[in-house]
Amino acid sequence: MILVTGGTGLVGSHLLLNLMKAGKKVRALHRTNSDLSAVEHVFNYYTSTEEAKSLFQKIEWFEADITNIPQLNKAFENIEYVYHCAALVSFDPADDKKLRKINIEGTANIVNMCIIFKIKKLCYVSSVAALGKSLNNKEINERSMWNPEEDHSDYAISKYGAEIETWRGTQEGVPTVIVKPGIIIGPGFWKEGTGQIFSRINKGMNYHFPKIAGFVGVKDVVNAMESLMQAEIENEDYILVSENLSFKKVFEIIAKELDKPKPKNELKKWMLWLGWFFQKIGGVFGAQRNISKNTVNTLFQNTLYNNQKIKKSIGFQFTPMHKVIAETATFYKKDNY
Repeated sequence: MILVTGGTGLVGSHLLLNLMKAGKKVRALHRTNSDLSAVEHVFNYYTSTEEAKSLFQKIEWFEADITNIPQLNKAFENIEYVYHCAALVSFDPADDKKLRKINIEGTANIVNMCIIFKIKKLCYVSSVAALGKSLNNKEINERSMWNPEEDHSDYAISKYGAEIETWRGTQEGVPTVIVKPGIIIGPGFWKEGTGQIFSRINKGMNYHFPKIAGFVGVKDVVNAMESLMQAEIENEDYILVSENLSFKKVFEIIAKELDKPKPKNELKKWMLWLGWFFQKIGGVFGAQRNISKNTVNTLFQNTLYNNQKIKKSIGFQFTPMHKVIAETATFYKKDNY
């Protein structure tokens, strides 16, 4: 049996669809307040309503939190393979402790369970945020070392800490593959993550910014995960990035696919500093913050990624981002128009 954590998220829901279509026996973890209907909704994008419902009903849903060890003990019974997708993504400095607890401690718990239950193979979904930064616009690869002296976001620190826990598991006998996706684009979650970009451009977004970063489609992420789990590959990590593109270019493609005006004005650094200042004041009164000093600095630093390792290892081919965006936009319009 396969265990999937984070099954109600963007990556997890698409992974569950693949696994169920392949006839796998799957147990998926979910928390008390998780929206399971969002998973079936994702299934509906790619199959008929009847098949989506049938596949969804075959999933063994198990209520458990990755920070709750007694719950995990029960969840791991009869499990052979694990896909660990669960994580907190936040750039609010107030979420520092939550990020460490969920991403680092939660991953440590999953790894410990893999050791105890002698799991045959683990796939951990990390992030390119856990890699070192590029110098002189050179491409970052899997050997780019993390520099603790650099300015990292709390999220990046938590993902790097989670990777350390995952590598620890390999030393204790857990065969593992780690994937490091770039910025993931895919349908179904329009109020969070990159889904918000489609929503904002649809409503009319005036600003873009020139930063270049690595982008990848969600279906490529889950296809790579499955391929690596099926391959005779152990204890390796892989960058999952289809293309290095500027946010300006990505915004323009999305706008074109949604038949909306392209964002014309370039966001200036002083604007972000002003936003950071007002959010910092608001944070004193409990308002959510999504702009930190690190955010201001990194949004004007290009990060280029090299995807050759997975191409050479298993012959993996990425979907061009214009196709990923076009398909995602089609589903956005289906949900919102």
